[in-house]
Amino acid sequence: MSNLLLVRGSTRGDDSLSTKIALQLVDELRRKTPDMTVVDRDLSLAPLPHIGADFSAAIRLTPEDRTPAQAEVIAVSDAAVDELLDADTIVISTGFINFGISSILKSWIDHVARAGRTFRYTENGPVGLLSGKKAYLVIASGGIYSGDAAAFDFAEPYLRRVLNFIGITDIEAIRIEGVAYGPEAAEKAIGAAKARAQELAQAA
Repeated sequence: MSNLLLVRGSTRGDDSLSTKIALQLVDELRRKTPDMTVVDRDLSLAPLPHIGADFSAAIRLTPEDRTPAQAEVIAVSDAAVDELLDADTIVISTGFINFGISSILKSWIDHVARAGRTFRYTENGPVGLLSGKKAYLVIASGGIYSGDAAAFDFAEPYLRRVLNFIGITDIEAIRIEGVAYGPEAAEKAIGAAKARAQELAQAA
């Protein structure tokens, strides 16, 4: 049985284009693998708390030495990590916000990039522990950042680098770009993204 984790990182709820394309991709993948189990983590509805002093202290302590508050925040983090570890396929969606990802998605990353769980330190540097997984990124933006404005794109390169860091190197991206350039441009961008989702699902 195959397990898929959908991480909805957009703050726009049902109006999110990245979420709509991500859901289409998930449906296409499920159609190809009917027995696939899907875990849907909607960060706009249930955002993870930003990490703070309790989290930073707790990850350096044994469970026995943690305070109740530290144990609580680590339990939240562990649940997110467990979902990621169980997944064979990860679909991550986000809007492009101030040249980067949403803060709710960044908080999820802060919880799941955990030394000893998703990566480990060695004499030769850190090593990711999540090899063998497939990831899809779905990123929507009002402007176009895949061409001349690529230097302003801190979303896709960051997500790729983080996933690589924890061992996920098989990554595909779907961009929904230029949706702020008018109805015609938005329709074209959405159509291209839908076609890309179908193409990737068929190739999976």
